[in-house]
Amino acid sequence: MSTPPVKGPASYFPSIEKTYGRPIAEWKAIVRAAYPARHMELVSMLKADHAMGHGHANALVAHTLAEDAG
Repeated sequence: MSTPPVKGPASYFPSIEKTYGRPIAEWKAIVRAAYPARHMELVSMLKADHAMGHGHANALVAHTLAEDAG
């Protein structure tokens, strides 16, 4: 039996790691270091400071915020 495909924001993670050269744990630490900030402020920070594309930044922020919300 194969594992089900990853869905939602986490489906972007392999591409984020390959494209930007850092593991997801590092990206989550960068997002968390910018707290407190709103979702779109965090997305804008990743785009401006790390040249991350909007979709990748949005997925990373959404997943990190959801994880921290419990």
